Amino acid sequence: MTAPTASAAVLDGTARHWRFLLLFALANAGGTIGYLPLFTVFLPMKVEALAGPDRLNLFTLVAMIGTLAAIAANLGFGWLSDRSAARGKGRRRWLIVGVISLSVAYALFARAHSPASVLLAVVAVQCAANAVLAPLMALMADEIPDSQKGFTGGLLALANPIGAATAWALVKLPGLAETGRLGLLSLAIALLVVPLAFSAARRLPPQGAARPRTQARRNLAAAWIARLLLQSAGNGLTLCLYYYFADLPPHQSALGDADFVGRTLVLAYLLPLPCTLLLGRLSDRIGRRKPFLLAAAAVTAGGLAVMALAASRPVAVAGFLVYGVGAQLFMALHGAFWMQELPSERHRGRDLGILNLTNTLPALIGTAIAWLAATPGSFAPLLFLLSALTLGGGLVMLLVREPAPAGQG
Repeated sequence: MTAPTASAAVLDGTARHWRFLLLFALANAGGTIGYLPLFTVFLPMKVEALAGPDRLNLFTLVAMIGTLAAIAANLGFGWLSDRSAARGKGRRRWLIVGVISLSVAYALFARAHSPASVLLAVVAVQCAANAVLAPLMALMADEIPDSQKGFTGGLLALANPIGAATAWALVKLPGLAETGRLGLLSLAIALLVVPLAFSAARRLPPQGAARPRTQARRNLAAAWIARLLLQSAGNGLTLCLYYYFADLPPHQSALGDADFVGRTLVLAYLLPLPCTLLLGRLSDRIGRRKPFLLAAAAVTAGGLAVMALAASRPVAVAGFLVYGVGAQLFMALHGAFWMQELPSERHRGRDLGILNLTNTLPALIGTAIAWLAATPGSFAPLLFLLSALTLGGGLVMLLVREPAPAGQG
């Protein structure tokens, strides 16, 4: 026997066409730009205009409360999509609910001119974005075979460059007020998500042999902790990224800093894409994820250490690019690994909501770490701490036991 590969999926008729995989990746990008431009560009700029020197405190408060809303929304919409799927109505209707809700939430954000109204608008955006993302990830478990999940995880890395490019393009558009920019953002989200919402569903048959329950639980627990640590580091970095680059020479205006951060994010998110596609496909073919996850965590930690030592923007950008390659590869392959370990087909939305806690809880953890360890002009202690957290996440993955590919023992 040989290890399961993409060609095996073709033989048993479960493989999805590359066009569907691309459609899925673009819908994921739509869900991602539901929140990424907000937290990387629009919210920092609005908070700075409202709070001035007290910007970090207000930004931290808004981010933490928004994260609590995201946790509840992801679990709730995952559960609701499970109920829809169990009744034979599918999960796709929730994508439309999320798209409409995001357009309303961004209209509220555009009209927010006080700390309280900004907070309420951010909570609305977080809830609406998770109305898209929670059922979307369950669709991946429902409809994409294990032998294509690594490659699909690589395609999901499209989300961050599309999100970063969208944020940068919206900032650079001349002659547009914030309302116009956010209106275009809502339109972009709809164009990316709606095609998948109206695509034909095709649920997969059960795949592969079940893991022993104790092994599956240990694997999921170790993988959950590892992702929690890496995502906590990533969230801590994201919260301070605008201010980190703004403090490095050469100094610019707020709009100039936003433009620089936007261009840097586009580059950092595009660079990992070939790596995630190539190594995702390779992990599909050999039937192993763990070695790639360990290497990705080490690369990510190294990039953060370079950023901590940087005294100028060019060095800082180099470190951020290294970080981006490692972090994107880890997240792409970790998602594929987790979906293969899910214990119940009936509760995929709920169980993926538990995985999503490693995306949302880190926003609380990362925010608290950033608030305690970072001050304007002194980000090195924070970055060294984030590097250590990332390395710790990689070491936790050593506890995972993957079955040897068939034919190798």
